[in-house]
Amino acid sequence: MCRSIKTLREPYTPEVTDADVEAAALQYVRKISGFRAPAAHNAAAFDAAVTAVAAATRTLLDDLVVRGR
Repeated sequence: MCRSIKTLREPYTPEVTDADVEAAALQYVRKISGFRAPAAHNAAAFDAAVTAVAAATRTLLDDLVVRGR
């Protein structure tokens, strides 16, 4: 995928902020869509995708169990 996306789960990152999750979601949607910024007629779909990916990312990070912690 994209080498510049940083690992957000423990033990690699002690605290994950909403800004971290949002940045990762935006980067993912940009990579998948092929657009750095969407055209006006695609902005709503782009923004909805970022919101959905951020929510899924937060759910994943909240539900992961890191053994030994």
